[in-house]
Amino acid sequence: MIEAELKARVREPAVVRERLGRMAVGRDEVYRDAYFDTPGADLEAGDRELRLRTVDGPDGTRALLTYKEARVDEVSGSKPEYETGVGDPAAVRVMLNGLGYTETLAFEKHCRNYEFTAYGRPMLATLVRVPEIDGTYVEVETQVSGERELRGALGSVRAVLDALGVGEGDLTAELYTDAVRERRTRES
Repeated sequence: MIEAELKARVREPAVVRERLGRMAVGRDEVYRDAYFDTPGADLEAGDRELRLRTVDGPDGTRALLTYKEARVDEVSGSKPEYETGVGDPAAVRVMLNGLGYTETLAFEKHCRNYEFTAYGRPMLATLVRVPEIDGTYVEVETQVSGERELRGALGSVRAVLDALGVGEGDLTAELYTDAVRERRTRES
């Protein structure tokens, strides 16, 4: 599956939150993300990601292991994504370390998730705050099975952002991982 996603900086978080609230009921969750790579940073060099995420929310705690391949669309940063639930995150850490992967970065994301259908597609819109980064972001995504569907899906995602009042100039392809690394480098 390919995650057809656009991310934008939010100028007026309260307005976007209110508009999203008209589309679906929001769910607050805290993501604790740990990224893994080889000692030679082979995954990062290939524009790939390996992430272990723990999610704390109203329904309890769950964990996910995610592998993202290289981008198939440079503008949006959309990537093929493979994700599965994890019963024991500590055991997965041991496995990843045993396979030669080490944790390279970890940080928290404070999210409010909204799930709804728009333009015939299931959508997930997420308001995001990363404590180490200034500002609020909105991510809107849907899943497609192949690259041929990506353009249409991104058009639907863009239409949702338009309905939220998020303009083209607010879009960003900046990665949270890069922003967190930069912030930590400046502070050290």
